[in-house]
Amino acid sequence: MTGFVARRLATALLQLVGLALVVFFAIRLLPADPVARLVGQNASREAYLASQHALGLDRPVLTQFGAYLGALPGASGLLQGDFGTSWVTGEPVAKEIGRALPVTLELITISFVLAFILSVPLGMLCALKPGGAADNATFGYSLFAGSQPEFWWGLLFIYFFFAIMGWAPAPLGRLDPLSTAPPAVTGLITIDSLLAGNMAAFSDGLHHLMLPVLTKVFVLSGPIVKMVRQNMVRVLGSDYVLFARASGLPPGRIARMALKNALAPALTLLGVLYGYILGGAVLIETVFSLPGIGSYAVRSVLAFDYPAIQAVVLVIAAVSLFVYLALDIVHALLDPRLAS
Repeated sequence: MTGFVARRLATALLQLVGLALVVFFAIRLLPADPVARLVGQNASREAYLASQHALGLDRPVLTQFGAYLGALPGASGLLQGDFGTSWVTGEPVAKEIGRALPVTLELITISFVLAFILSVPLGMLCALKPGGAADNATFGYSLFAGSQPEFWWGLLFIYFFFAIMGWAPAPLGRLDPLSTAPPAVTGLITIDSLLAGNMAAFSDGLHHLMLPVLTKVFVLSGPIVKMVRQNMVRVLGSDYVLFARASGLPPGRIARMALKNALAPALTLLGVLYGYILGGAVLIETVFSLPGIGSYAVRSVLAFDYPAIQAVVLVIAAVSLFVYLALDIVHALLDPRLAS
């Protein structure tokens, strides 16, 4: 298992290096002028050149890349863990991402955990009686949940649960404006509230997560249920399950055996969805006024903030690769042959 993890880490590191190369040079090939965006179209030639020099864009591209990596003498860059300084705010990009990333991670991690807990038993139930009432209802639900974009479901949930029923708080961020936020340790409101013993903030944070998490769970559970159901049907019809039934094994043990083999494709789907939603959470973050990594990425792209764009892409890729590594380890535990 140690060698398996080491190989996966080495592969992930090479992928990140390649991604850093592609992102750095690709954004400089775009037909955009970040200097003009910062100083304005009516700025004088002297102001334009001064801003270009301050940003380091008057140097050769390879020299800029060396400075970005931190490979130049006296330079601090990616190799030293420094993402640079935002061209818009003048603040370290690592600090800005450190505030935005936990918001998105908290939202989608809670959503995925709840979606998985709800979807696996439901998928197993549907697989036991294919074509039954539960199976048909679940199929209709999955089509219904995925028929419209998630931001639309978020708006509908706000209308029903906040505007009409009054069960949910207003979509104004992570906490009520009058609440006292806990000291930032992890950046996750729920965990930081527990660490500080601030149960009022913990309750308020969960209350504000209710609707965005409900939206994510509603949309995610459909494909997960279908994946678990299809694989359970396939596994339950396999030869070794038929042999186990003929041998008189208890139904509960047979179900556990089948679930172990049916979970691998569902876990792969979870990993793909996690990476996809991590980079595309901007719509839900906008609907619920959450200052997450998706909103930060969009602002950076619109402002041509190269250091922030480069850092966002690398951080999202690193988190996605870490999730894939964790899933590979789980797959190896389910099937030890994969670690050989």
